[in-house]
Amino acid sequence: MPRTKLIAANWKMFPPPEGWDAMDSPYRATDDVDVMIFAPFVYLKTCVAAGLRMGAQCGHHEPTGAHTGCVSMAMIASTGCETVLCGHSERRRDQGETDEFVAAQAKAALTLGLFPIVCIGETANERSAGKAHEVIERQLRTVIDHLDVSQLATRNSQLAIAYEPLWAISGGDPTKPAAKPSDAQEMHAFIRSLLPEPIQKEMLILYGGSMKAENASELLSQPDVDGGLVGGASLKPEEFRAIVEAARTLEQP
Repeated sequence: MPRTKLIAANWKMFPPPEGWDAMDSPYRATDDVDVMIFAPFVYLKTCVAAGLRMGAQCGHHEPTGAHTGCVSMAMIASTGCETVLCGHSERRRDQGETDEFVAAQAKAALTLGLFPIVCIGETANERSAGKAHEVIERQLRTVIDHLDVSQLATRNSQLAIAYEPLWAISGGDPTKPAAKPSDAQEMHAFIRSLLPEPIQKEMLILYGGSMKAENASELLSQPDVDGGLVGGASLKPEEFRAIVEAARTLEQP
């Protein structure tokens, strides 16, 4: 069966954008496109109560413990969230999350019925050194080796991958090069080739390299790009609406 497009909004350390809870808000899922929102912890319950499909931006794999400033996967699940990001590039960079820690996060999330979106990606230096595939394979295999693939297959592959090419994430810097749709497709196809056969065709692989209104259609039309993990553009309601609409248009026969 074709994979339904998923557009995920990562609001990072920002409050919900104006109009986020309106009935015609672009942050609400549509009949033919899944929309999930990743907000700071303090907004999760409010957004869940408003009917949005919510996720946390990170979570600790241990249920309780002496981990000041952390929130466990069990606590996240108790808010009504459906999903969680694991190993976002900013968490790997700023909080030192390792491949092994990310794998433990994903495993804990699955155990609690959450839908983990595991983020992987290479830096500009790694790419220029010809190590992009090596880095991606290491990050992905560390996660897959921690999981029961047969369980994933029976649960309709309740896990997704988000490819974050760090060299193409602008962060507001207009001088950074954007990834070409062909770049995204090549790496997404490589990622899919590394997945175990029982989940290879079903697993969603999202693109997380500065998806915007102007490049969404071309990126989402690539055969192995199943959606987007949208950062800065997700904080602009009308731009995010345009991205969702691009996905919706592609999903229609």
